[in-house]
Amino acid sequence: MSPSRRITVIVAALAGIVSTPLFWLLDGPDTGQLVGASIQAATGVCALVWAWLQPAVPPTDGPQDAAVRTGRAEASDGGRAHTGIHRRSGAASGAARAQHTGDAIARGRGSSAGTGIDYTG
Repeated sequence: MSPSRRITVIVAALAGIVSTPLFWLLDGPDTGQLVGASIQAATGVCALVWAWLQPAVPPTDGPQDAAVRTGRAEASDGGRAHTGIHRRSGAASGAARAQHTGDAIARGRGSSAGTGIDYTG
């Protein structure tokens, strides 16, 4: 849960816990109002606990790229082969993850091959 959403839920839960039950109980409640106030307060407490226990999700800037279990790539006669993630240098932002990338083979003059994450050119 994002920090701003967590704060919103916590503030709403606190308002629900305090507001209406307080108004109901100030006027000398009957049994129904007392039960309603108790249920509303319990609901607010549950929402508060739920929001508090949610894991924080850090904000990410840029793309989130993943290359997992890619196949084999082969380059020849000046070609390029890459089985992971290729990003231009200087423009690389955001998360990148490469796992179990396949074989990359280069054959011939000027050919290149790579696996994993490539930040060149």
